[in-house]
Amino acid sequence: MTLEELLKLEQSRRNVDQVISIIRKNPELFNTLWLIFISNREPESRRAAWAIDILNEDLSFITNTHLETLIDLLPKFRHSGLKRHALRILERNELPEKNKGQLVSICFGLLESNEAPVAVKMFSVKILASVAMQEPDLKRELIEIIEIQMDDSTPGFKSIGGKIIKHLQNRRNSIKST
Repeated sequence: MTLEELLKLEQSRRNVDQVISIIRKNPELFNTLWLIFISNREPESRRAAWAIDILNEDLSFITNTHLETLIDLLPKFRHSGLKRHALRILERNELPEKNKGQLVSICFGLLESNEAPVAVKMFSVKILASVAMQEPDLKRELIEIIEIQMDDSTPGFKSIGGKIIKHLQNRRNSIKST
């Protein structure tokens, strides 16, 4: 059975774990899984994204080239699950400098979107906060948008948003006092 056939069978953690086991035993198949992910086909792309997301937690199959491709494709993903997994992968990796501005624009757009699910917004906020720590000019804008979003959001977003605002403000204060 091919990876694609296996991904079509069912959406379950057991099935994804089977795909992950295959990739760990045969790392050369990762590129096949990657191509399924970026093909933007339901449901196999979303299930491949789930497997890659988990693989990326403890094994670094993701290269800078993969990250650049992911940033380019992020706005084209039709399913929010693909966006969520892509953002989670990006959030856990060092971002390529040449695509950082593009990713910041995408994340701000997702954060301000009325259609983006909370998980997509939360990963966007985490990425933006990480970039804002390196680019202090983004801090004020990010804090303002988080505060606006917190008015009508879930308790989870409010918790993450509050923590990120405190972190950004503390870093701003410590920078000013030096």
